[in-house]
Amino acid sequence: MSQHPYRLAVIVASTREGRFAPVIANWFTRQAERHPQIDLDVIDLDAVRPYELRHGSEEYESYAKRVDAADAFVVITPEYNHSFPAPLKHAIDLLHSPWHAKPVGFVSYGGISGGLRAVEQLRLVFAELHATTVRETVSFPLAGALFDDAGGLHDPAPAAQAADTLLAQLSWWAVTLREARAARPYGA
Repeated sequence: MSQHPYRLAVIVASTREGRFAPVIANWFTRQAERHPQIDLDVIDLDAVRPYELRHGSEEYESYAKRVDAADAFVVITPEYNHSFPAPLKHAIDLLHSPWHAKPVGFVSYGGISGGLRAVEQLRLVFAELHATTVRETVSFPLAGALFDDAGGLHDPAPAAQAADTLLAQLSWWAVTLREARAARPYGA
């Protein structure tokens, strides 16, 4: 794994009242913080409120700059009705070129599928934006039963290993694509 530092934006997709997303996001950021080459930026869509962003507003510009500054992304998403949350789609669609030639990884959760159906649909969305998605994911089927009341996993080893594998792939792509964009800007 490369030791070159890079900016990883972790996008927390759920905005529903009573959401489980903070438990997953807190767990994942603790995993990512163990990797000194990663500079984390957590973009919680509940705070960003993508439906309220208006092009040219201070809030829009702040969001756009954070996405543009990222070298890689991890999207933490639940599965809603075999898909991903609408606010996530809106947040993605607000921007275009800041996603280009950047890697995206996924941490999903939900019912029996662990959110993997949402991830497969997101791969198509990000492909359209010229982003590359990494193969490895972290998935939590029936997530509520996997975590204790303090937000820790009952059996942390498998998920920690999956997170390390995801982050290793993402690190390679993040540094490689950043160097490629610097050497030859990506353009359509």
